Amino acid sequence: MNPSALLAPLFVAFELWQLVVSERYMGIKQIRVNADPRELPMKHWMAATWAGGLVAYYVWMLTLLLHPVGRAQGVVLIAVTGLGYLLRSTCGLKWVLVVLTFEGSIRIGMLISFIVQSWRRLNAL
Repeated sequence: MNPSALLAPLFVAFELWQLVVSERYMGIKQIRVNADPRELPMKHWMAATWAGGLVAYYVWMLTLLLHPVGRAQGVVLIAVTGLGYLLRSTCGLKWVLVVLTFEGSIRIGMLISFIVQSWRRLNAL
């Protein structure tokens, strides 16, 4: 079993939290009033938690490449993250939330796939 599987449920929760926060800062209400999400107030603890979580998540994705169980999911997670960043940096504000939602749903699917694969491998032992 890949020891990284123990952190996968934590990152599923982190992905869901990111989707909620993204909707709050870049959702329909913000688009209607033409607000720039970078100018909206964010509590310091939330910004620090988010930044730290992203760094931990990216490092964790790289560690998935070191073990055969979860390597495919790790490759997809890294590819989706890179492609999502590329798309978000080139599209307008109205499309950022759409890209984030698709990106998050694919990553959540990969995390659940990794959890299931790890669970099956554990039960096969």
